[in-house]
Amino acid sequence: MTSRFNNNTGDFLFEKVININRCSKVVKGGRKFSFSALVIVGNCNGEMGVGFGKANEIPNTIKKATNKAKKNTFKVKVGNSIPHTVTGHKDGSYVTLKPAYLGVGIRACQPLKNVFNSLGIKNILTKSFGSTNPLTLVQAAIIALKKLSYPEDIKKLRSL
Repeated sequence: MTSRFNNNTGDFLFEKVININRCSKVVKGGRKFSFSALVIVGNCNGEMGVGFGKANEIPNTIKKATNKAKKNTFKVKVGNSIPHTVTGHKDGSYVTLKPAYLGVGIRACQPLKNVFNSLGIKNILTKSFGSTNPLTLVQAAIIALKKLSYPEDIKKLRSL
């Protein structure tokens, strides 16, 4: 589910459901199903958010996850690629992000491709180790992106 809105109103351009998981619980009358969803929203210009929601019906699950994603946004300075290699770790997932030249594109698994598309990063190389759970992969990538340092920031720190 990808939707595009007018960015002049402050809405997000990129809204993508990454994963929907069905859980079941056996009760006296039979099985009771519930759902969980992982959603990414972003404006393709350095701002994105991730949300995880649970409910008994799929539309309610997606709505909850989207609202959480819009509340939990963060910003990253976006260029054509990232400035240096960085590694992120969450639970059992390890993600390494490497800068890439123009024209390489996004070399990553599907959950990470959605993260970089929502941010607007065009060229990047990634390698993931350990767990392939989409939630932990996305969280490890976000941790790695928050570790990035940029030349302008380092110049400001050194001049102080």
